[in-house]
Amino acid sequence: MFSRIRKDIQVVFERDPAARSVLEIILTYPGVHAIILHRFAHFLYKRKLFLLARIISQVSRFLTGIEIHPGAVIGHGFFIDHGMGVVIGETTEIGDNVTIYQGVTLGGTGKEKGKRHPTIGNNVVISAGAKVLGSIKIGNNVKIGAGSVVLKDVPDNCTVVGIPGRVVVRNGQNIANKTFSEIALQHNQLPDPVNEMFLAIERQIQRLDSRIEDLEGEKKDGH
Repeated sequence: MFSRIRKDIQVVFERDPAARSVLEIILTYPGVHAIILHRFAHFLYKRKLFLLARIISQVSRFLTGIEIHPGAVIGHGFFIDHGMGVVIGETTEIGDNVTIYQGVTLGGTGKEKGKRHPTIGNNVVISAGAKVLGSIKIGNNVKIGAGSVVLKDVPDNCTVVGIPGRVVVRNGQNIANKTFSEIALQHNQLPDPVNEMFLAIERQIQRLDSRIEDLEGEKKDGH
């Protein structure tokens, strides 16, 4: 547990250029506070001290604005940037080196029992306001765009955007007809499939206008 906490602090330097010192991180980063308290709560939860674990998680929620159920399983190198409004459900499983931003929900879709929250792979980035709902699997090296709502499994090495979430990059190949740079954490450079659709419609209208003008010109020449 303590080795994971050390790793959780170290990754802040790797992923947040504003971080200046270990003391600053320990004192001022709510995402770090939330994950440290979760490590203790999860330790108690596994030993069936459910009430005490929930009390710690609720104290963490009050202090940080981040709600992590003590039953959630979280790997090492987990980083919550800013973090206000983050919710992580009881049966969520999160792999290693995962980064999530404010407003993210890893939640369920109803009152079903058992595994009802998502499983997140390794090296995943989930951008601000995204919702990943249900007992679905998010593969390794996946990026989920801001505001997306993901309701289905996502394979490895994909980028997902939209409501509902759609895969727009797979294995480095852009399938949304837009240049995209596969640079970790640059979740502001995600393709916009809706905008691409409107651009395609606009291009089609321009081609039809041009064709109509050509036909009208041919008709006039024929007279």
